[in-house]
Amino acid sequence: QLQLVESGGGLVQPGGSLRLSCAASGFTLGTYAIGWFRQAPGKEREGVSCISSTGGRKNYADSVKGRFTASRDNAKNTVYLQMNSLKPEDTAIYYCTASRNYYCSAYWDEGSEFGSWGQGTQVTVSS
Repeated sequence: QLQLVESGGGLVQPGGSLRLSCAASGFTLGTYAIGWFRQAPGKEREGVSCISSTGGRKNYADSVKGRFTASRDNAKNTVYLQMNSLKPEDTAIYYCTASRNYYCSAYWDEGSEFGSWGQGTQVTVSS
């Protein structure tokens, strides 16, 4: 059974950092591009980042560029999202998802190329 499990969320003060993890089971994560999305209460889902299967290509939403960094360790079947300089507007449930492709398309942030989704992890940025 294909499964993605996110972890690492929590409560952090503005300016703080968190590292999210996305662990895969039931399939070889290294074959696929992985996306990170988030959804805040009352808002639409937003694409945060997409990392290609080898990690050689990374895409970011403008709202997180320079603050968030996606990485992956295919040997551990895990993808990470390092989030620095967190802002209150980063508060959301964060989801990881596996693409049907090994690459991130130009429309990755629309979400349509992704299949399996994790259950999400809550990130709250507040003083």
